[in-house]
Amino acid sequence: MTARPLPPRSRSLVIGLRAAGALILALTLASCSLLGRDTPAAAPATAKADPSIVASAPAGLDAFYAQEVVWEPCENGFQCAKVTVPIDYAKPDGDTIQIAALRAPSTGKKTGSLLVNPGGPGGSGYDFVKDAAGTHFSQSVRASYDLVGFDPRGVKRSAPVTCLTDAERDASRTKVYALDTDAGLAAALADNKAIAEQCAEKTGPVMGHVDTVSAAKDLDVLRAVVNDAKLNYLGYSYGTFLGSTYASLFPDNVGRMVLDGALDPSISNEELTSGQAVAFEKAIRAYVASCQQESSCPLTGNVDSGVQQIRDIINAVQATPRLAKDGRLVNATMFVSGLITPLYNDQSWPALTQALEAATTGDVSLMLRLADLGADRGADGKYTSNSTFAFGAINCLDYPMVSDTAGMRAEQQRLMQASPTLGYFFAYGGTNCLDWPYKNLRTPAPVEYAGEAPIVVVGTTGDPATPVEWAASLRKQLGNASLLTWQGEGHTAYGRANSCLEDAVDKYLVDGTVPTDNTVC
Repeated sequence: MTARPLPPRSRSLVIGLRAAGALILALTLASCSLLGRDTPAAAPATAKADPSIVASAPAGLDAFYAQEVVWEPCENGFQCAKVTVPIDYAKPDGDTIQIAALRAPSTGKKTGSLLVNPGGPGGSGYDFVKDAAGTHFSQSVRASYDLVGFDPRGVKRSAPVTCLTDAERDASRTKVYALDTDAGLAAALADNKAIAEQCAEKTGPVMGHVDTVSAAKDLDVLRAVVNDAKLNYLGYSYGTFLGSTYASLFPDNVGRMVLDGALDPSISNEELTSGQAVAFEKAIRAYVASCQQESSCPLTGNVDSGVQQIRDIINAVQATPRLAKDGRLVNATMFVSGLITPLYNDQSWPALTQALEAATTGDVSLMLRLADLGADRGADGKYTSNSTFAFGAINCLDYPMVSDTAGMRAEQQRLMQASPTLGYFFAYGGTNCLDWPYKNLRTPAPVEYAGEAPIVVVGTTGDPATPVEWAASLRKQLGNASLLTWQGEGHTAYGRANSCLEDAVDKYLVDGTVPTDNTVC
């Protein structure tokens, strides 16, 4: 998935497949408690293993499925726990790691747990539930489920992939490489190789086991330790890939599963990159059309001329990087990162308008701020997550990538033709994994699901990160599934869409009522 490559990069932008619902919370820049008044105070609780669940554990994993987990009060009203899993499922007697989980207890008569993944790869489900339990979910869902967010292996609190210091990350983001020259490509590959070596040294052997199949096996252990016979799961964006992988591995354990902002597991990394480039180009046009309806819009004329004005600004920054008010240098890749961040949620489009208006006068400070939000960098210069590094490490294991010079340059030409505004910045993703110390473990293929529980797949017509066509493809591959489509802009739907979609998902999660296939909201 092309976005968010390991730094340093000039192009091959990082566009993590995350849930847009969390993004708008950051872009509002508001300071408020998101837990909600209906969340009860947490108390310590020990989850003793259900013998019938332990009995169904895969061979050699009984100890992990039978572990007793203590949920301690944490984070002002939640419960937190660490769940032990093997680093390598082929060697369950070997070294272990711990998966960090956070639980928002149900507010009513509990029917089970709902495990949540917000996307990425590299997104923190722990943070997602902590920040949005009281605002993102309906009262009926909150009453029916314990909401359980977790950091997948390699992410933030769960044996995180660790590479650079904050200062080194800042420095790497300012580097620019002319990747369409031999010298520029060689310089980027040399820097990437050095970073990969740092990642391997600081992270340890777990870095070779942060793939999605291993994470899906962790998900089944989590299901067991919360004492659910079936997995109830809400996955956004990359979380749909994790969910569909789980469904293929544990079809009999699937309960109620919602996959929102679907990723097509059958496509290659290059097809994924191309699909995103085209979809983001469409999103820019949709944004410009909306912007031009407002008197404050700095983009004049029709949509074509407005898009061209954005390209002109990008080209100007590419020719001459600019200083922001805090003294940091903003290059074209950082500028484009800021440009695409608000495209994940149309409620954030006014923030993009403000940033573009300032940029037309030469001030790139607001665009840098948006880029920092996308990179999880705080105003104090500290990065609040390792999502960039986890993103790269997971993708290098999950996808074979075209990394020969001729192949990458041919891809650049295709991307620039498909996406005139952004294609240049999506190219050369193969540089990310060429010298990665662990080779890919997976070949993209259609997912196979033989379970009896119907799965709900959700797509958004204007989704820039996971084009709506991917949702239809995933629904077809799963077979026993129902497709629900929202006619809207931005990435993912549930939690920010209209009542038609929200009610359909709620009824499925709470009552088991499966939406009619091909419902459009």
